[in-house]
This record gives sequence, C-alpha cells and structure tokens, in this order.
Amino acid sequence: MKKILLTFLITVSINAQIKLPRLISDGMILQRDTKVNIWGWASPNEKIELEFNRKTYKATTAQDGKWTIQIPSQKAGGPYEMTLKASNTIVLKNILFGDVWLCSGQSNMELPMDRLKDKYKDEIAKSANTNIRQFLVPDEYYFEKERNDFSSGSWVEANPINVLQFTGVGYFFASEIYDKYKIPIGLINSALGGSPAESWISEEGIKKFPEYYQEYLKFKDGKLEKQIDENDRKVSSEWYKLLNNTDIGVKNKWANSAETSDWNEMQIPGYWADGELGKTNGSVWFKKEFILEKVNENQAKLILGRIVDADSVFVNGRFVGTTSYQYPPRIYSFNAAILKEGKNEITVRIINNSGKGGFVTDKPYELIVGDKTIDLKGTWKYKLG
Repeated sequence: MKKILLTFLITVSINAQIKLPRLISDGMILQRDTKVNIWGWASPNEKIELEFNRKTYKATTAQDGKWTIQIPSQKAGGPYEMTLKASNTIVLKNILFGDVWLCSGQSNMELPMDRLKDKYKDEIAKSANTNIRQFLVPDEYYFEKERNDFSSGSWVEANPINVLQFTGVGYFFASEIYDKYKIPIGLINSALGGSPAESWISEEGIKKFPEYYQEYLKFKDGKLEKQIDENDRKVSSEWYKLLNNTDIGVKNKWANSAETSDWNEMQIPGYWADGELGKTNGSVWFKKEFILEKVNENQAKLILGRIVDADSVFVNGRFVGTTSYQYPPRIYSFNAAILKEGKNEITVRIINNSGKGGFVTDKPYELIVGDKTIDLKGTWKYKLG
C-alpha cells in the first residue's frame, strides 16, 4: 500500500510540473507595445505563478492541463528574466522585447545564409548582434492532428556561426531595420521550399475547399504517407542501383583518367538536351583541361555555378566535392597540392533524373588559386555514362 501511495504521489508531482513550449524559452524575443501571452501545461487545476519585472501574475490550469498568463504591454528593451512556479520552478533568461516577424514561404525565404557565405562573407564576419535572433521551426509534416509544440527549436542570436542557419532574406531584413531603429528583432523562420499554399491551412480552414479537404483526409491516418515514402525510397534506390551498375564511366574509372579522343564536345554552361544526347536522363561525364604555370598557394576554390541535378567533382583524379540536388551553388574548396604545374584536369559526373541535365547558364564557372582566376566556360569534352 505504501509503495502504491508513493508511486501515486511521484506521478502527481511529475504531472504537475510546468512544461513550456519551445518558443517560450531562454533568449526569446517578445513583441513590444502589446499584451503578450505566456502559455504552457501542467496538471489540471494547478496554481501557476509568473514573476516578471517585479510583478507576479497568476493562473490556474484548465482540465486539459493548459494555462495562459497575459503580461502587460512592454517597451522595447531587455534583457529580462521570467520565473514560473508550480511544483517546479523554471527561470527563463535573456529575454528581449522588440519586433517579432514570421518569415514564411518557400525556398526564397528558406534559403539560409550558409548558401550565401561566399558572396556575403564580410557581412557574416560582422554579424554578431545579440539583438537579432532567430527561432528555426523544424521541417516536418504530420497529418493526424494539430500538435501543441515543435519537436525541436530554440532562440539563437546572430553571430558568424549561428547566422549561417538564418534565413538570408530574414537576416538582411532584420539587420537593416535594426540599424535604422535599434529595436530588437526576432525572426520565426517557418519556411519550406516547394510547399503548396494549401499545406499551410488548418484542418478547419481547408474544409472551405472541398477538393483539398478530400486530399487531406487521404493522409490523415498516416498510412498513405508511409506508403508514398516507402515507394519513393524503393524507386529511387532501384534507379540509382541500376545507374551505378551500368555506368561505364564508373566501371572504367573515368574520374581518374580516360582516353577522350572519342568524346564529344559541348559549350559550358549549357544543357545536353540541346545537343546530340537530347532528352537523356542518367549519368553524363564531363572533362576540362587547363594549364597552370605554377602553384604556390595552399588552398584553391572551384566554382561550378549550378548543376542539374547532382554532381561529383574530381580534380586530377582526386575527389573534391559533391552536391545531391540542383539548387545549391557549387563551391568546392580543396587543397591546392592536388594541382600541378602544366596540364590539369577537372572531371564532373552529373546525374540527372528528370528534365534537362547540365550546367545552369548565367552562373560563374571558374577556378580561383590565390590571386589568379581561370575561366572554365567554353569547350568541355563529354560522354554518356
């Protein structure tokens, strides 16, 4: 009996403890000049106290364990601390009040600063600012019911390391308005490339669009979602297995060296669908020779614009980088010891599974070694793998 009672008391104590959503956490930025809700969960009918700015606010949880406390409008500034008490105590630190912006949309908003680090390296190096912060919402889909919280996420301040995960559009926006108004800026980064507008609508809202609502109902129990995932993985695995097993470029090790007298020529950048290969999907190998007088540098950088879809890149037979899909810029830094005086060779294996494969036009294609830049546009050799 004593053991049962002890277990009951421990269980009640654990359930009574305050739990907060990930948005309500250390380092958060709250909206200035308006009333703000702080919310969370605990046991039903639990007494909650919130101490903030020398005042105490109280609430009692509902039967479902939810509670909300509203604090008065605050001017921009900080940092503050906030203490929440029930059977446990939580102290939230480094809180600011400022302007909070929701950064939502597709790939243009999602594009992280990490993709821009070569073009905006000076801005990244000077990005340290505790008054600009981001909360990154994880990319997940879940159709069964609305979730109360995110599976991950925290508030992080801008600095040369953290800023690489900031939305690029959001960061430059935040930096500009902070410079102008000197008010803390919080970014909630909730963007997902390629996501259709209807996927962002609540279940109640999508009912107004019967076609989309019926589509949603197909996914609600998670079975179709699992079936699609499994089928996609199977199709992709079989396609790449067939590709790699039948690619004569892999078999004959074209990455290292190859006799190219029977290879065709193509002007790069461009798409092989516009030439003799036509609308072929699969693996196509490209080679480009270039001459170096001498190499005195430790590092080199190979810039190959953008490639559709995936690429693996070799310099003088040594692997220097790969990218698995078409959108990221191809920027590969490598040890310049790979290079040699005289003739050098770049080999690119492109895997294209749909559409027009090749090198995207209007992008830079060059090799940078110290203060020397070698233009790689022009005639390349190619052969179907």
